[in-house]
Amino acid sequence: MSKRFADKVAVVTGGATGIGLATARAFAAEGAKVVLSSRTAKTGEAAAAEIVAAGHTAHFIATDVSDAAAVERLMAATEEMYGGIDILFANAGVPARGSEGGVVLGEVRDEVFDEAFAINVRGIWLCLKHAVPAMRRRGGGVIVNMSSTMGLVGQAKNGVYSATKHAVMGLTKSAALEYGPENIRVNAVCPGAIETAFVAPFKVGYTEEEWNARIREKYPAAHRVGRPEEVADVVLWLASDESSFVHGVGVPIDGGFIVH
Repeated sequence: MSKRFADKVAVVTGGATGIGLATARAFAAEGAKVVLSSRTAKTGEAAAAEIVAAGHTAHFIATDVSDAAAVERLMAATEEMYGGIDILFANAGVPARGSEGGVVLGEVRDEVFDEAFAINVRGIWLCLKHAVPAMRRRGGGVIVNMSSTMGLVGQAKNGVYSATKHAVMGLTKSAALEYGPENIRVNAVCPGAIETAFVAPFKVGYTEEEWNARIREKYPAAHRVGRPEEVADVVLWLASDESSFVHGVGVPIDGGFIVH
């Protein structure tokens, strides 16, 4: 079996669970040396250990992506361990906490707004800022940012989260233009509802039958939520030479959500 990422080094933020972990596993299985980060050491170390136990190369570094010094340490430590950085999946993110049931913009608490932008936007920018110099030293690289379908359309009562993900798309498009000529491609993925802990709070208050009916309405082509591995497949494609002419896009992975 060919390994698309043999001799490549991939950094995956928010890599301890969910989409991040599924993507870290996939990169490692295809030959990459993977560095996972998250704020929670226990789950992050367990995730890296699982990948190593499967016969692959992985390392965990605890990182708060909203902290500039922590992100700089993450990228510097990766370069020191493995000689460079070829791929960054800037995946770490949070919902607008407490807004899962729907909160209009004027009623969002200040601290909820600040946390969402600190992690979802500042975190993406910091990761890009500190990964690019290492990629330049390798002669190029690929960055895949985590946006959302909410970065492509608006959503009533979830405006702060939507605003952060629109901001990610703005960063992605601008970075693609700035760094593409240096052989650093920048794109984003835009998942809809994916079966992870991130989605669990949104199910509160629904019976299983009600939730399934809501999903059929919101995702009319697929009639289901997505799987983390389905997002990972797209991230790996964007990180590979197979997408070498793709710059500055946000790829929907959404069961038909934005087209209905």
